[in-house]
Formats: sequence, structure tokens, C-alpha cells
Amino acid sequence: MATTMRAERFYADTKTVVLEDVPIPEPGDGEVLVKVAFCGICHSDLSLINGTFPAQRPVITQGHEASGTIAKLGPGVTGWSEGDRVVVAAGRPCGTCANCRRGDLANCMRIQLMAFAYDGAWAEYTVAQASGLTWVPDNVPLEQAAILADAVSTPFGAVVHTGKVAVGESVGVWGVGGVGTHIVQLARLVGAVPVIAVDINPGVRERALELGADYAFDSRDPDFADKLAEATGGRKLDVAFDAVGLKVTFEQALDSLTIGGRLVGVGMSADAPTVGPTSMFNLTQRQVLGHLGYHNTDIETLAQLVSRGRLDLSRSISQIIPLEDIADGIRILEHAEGNPIRVLVQP
Repeated sequence: MATTMRAERFYADTKTVVLEDVPIPEPGDGEVLVKVAFCGICHSDLSLINGTFPAQRPVITQGHEASGTIAKLGPGVTGWSEGDRVVVAAGRPCGTCANCRRGDLANCMRIQLMAFAYDGAWAEYTVAQASGLTWVPDNVPLEQAAILADAVSTPFGAVVHTGKVAVGESVGVWGVGGVGTHIVQLARLVGAVPVIAVDINPGVRERALELGADYAFDSRDPDFADKLAEATGGRKLDVAFDAVGLKVTFEQALDSLTIGGRLVGVGMSADAPTVGPTSMFNLTQRQVLGHLGYHNTDIETLAQLVSRGRLDLSRSISQIIPLEDIADGIRILEHAEGNPIRVLVQP
């Protein structure tokens, strides 16, 4: 086995992305070394590059949606074998906060995010905690498995855990890209009706209809509010998901809720939306809920849904690029070239 590998490295001081030969990391206690098969390019990766998200380390390897095979077991690892097909968790608990000390690792107060707090998987190999791995069924392609670690599991968490979407509830999704596409699919899967996609791009709206949305509206349409009301029988939305995170999308989504409706914020930006006058906010009994991430067990659930044909991710992989062309992948996502759902890196 070689001692070095190719890896993308982000330098925070100059905001530059470079490819370098770096030492292959050694797995520590309870860790494994994973040979990366595929890793997604996410908008949060771009947010680190453009400065929207503050850097936590001066130099870091990016990429947090990874699948691959176990190449080496660290000390104390049991239950796993070299060659196992796995998805790597996109974060790990700190182990020292009040919640972690009492065993509530899922609600760690200082969660460490992969590719921000520690090296990610835009590289030939990455190190992961064995406790955060998910086994990938043999009939699930590793390229689809990779995006389970954020692009699909974060929407799953938003729909199931934070939004608590119930059968028969009406759902709207603002922004139907990499995250919003999967919110549409998962909302339909849990029984939401109708599911309404909201996007300014006609091609994206058409794709949303093909993937399960009942309606797809342009948020800039002067008749938008009337169309949404008609689609929901005059009630408006039980649950709205803002997968964009801009002031305009957040506020329009909030205004589209029925009495007691729930807005789940998933997309992130530097914008600062408001809930309007507290009198109206309280009188309408609306709720605004922030969402981040997922439970590791969600990845296993999603892998089973894909394996058994309940969830189709065959159209979610828009393009696969070699690691050496990572700059092209970043540009494609940043400028939405071809309206990608997910662009993957293949080391």
C-alpha cells in the first residue's frame, strides 16, 4: 500500500483550493480507514470556500458525502471487516459536552462536522469513526450511497424529525436542487398531499413534477398565492421547507402557511429574514423550526428504502468527475450548470 494519496486541500487564509500529495492517515482507536469511492459536492462546501461559513482550521480536506470500502481497521474495532461497503457519517460527537457525557450523542452540543472540523473525503482515503459507519447493501450503487450522508439524509431528517410531516398534510418546498429534490421525494413517500415544488427555474420545476411533486410553481408568479391556495383547497400549507435560506424564500414560505403551520429552515445563507409583526405571528400560531443534519440511523433507513426499491435515486447523480477536476465540479455547482442535483467526485 502506498504511503501518500491525492487530496483536495482548502487554504483558509487565501481561500484557495489545491490538489496535493499528503500522507495516508492512520486510523486510531475505534476508527477505520476508508478507501473513498465517491464523495458529493455540497453547497456547504462552497460556503466554506466563499467565506459564508467561517473556517475552523487553516488547512483542511473538504467533502462530507462519502461512500467507499474499509481499507484498514484501527485498534479496538469489531464488527467490521476490510472490504465492507460503507457510508461515512458527515459528523461526529465531541464526546465531552453535557449531552455526550450522559450518552445523548445524537444531540451533541458541539458536533464536529466533517470537512470543517476535521479532514473530509475529497481524497483517495479518509478516516472515520467505526461507530458512525453504515453498511451499504450490495444492490445499492456506491455513487447513490454517497449522497445518503447528507443530500438525502438531511432532507429525511427535515421531513421526518423536524417537520414531522404526517399522512395527508400539504407540503411546499422552496428550492428544488440537491436538497429540495429529495424533500419532495421523501414528503411524497411519507404520504404528504399535495406536494408543491417552488422554484424560479422552469427546468427544475419540470423535473420536480417528474420526481413526484403534484404541482410546481414559480415563486415570482404574481398569481402565486392564488395558485397555492387553489392547490390546497384554500387552506395553504401545513408544512413549508425552505431549502434555499434566503430572506425572500423564507418569508414567502412563512406567509404560505395555514393556521398553526410549520416552516422548516434547511437552506443557509447570511440573510436575516423576519417573522413580521409578533401580533400576526402569534395569532396565526405558526412555528419556525431550524434544521441541521440527521441521525446516523437515518442513513441505514434510507439505504434499505433504496435497496428495496421504495426510494429511487437513479436521477440524483447529475455528473461524476475525477478528483483532479475538482475545480470544475465546484464551478458546475456554484453556477448551477445543467441544474445539477448532485455532482460527485471520484478519487
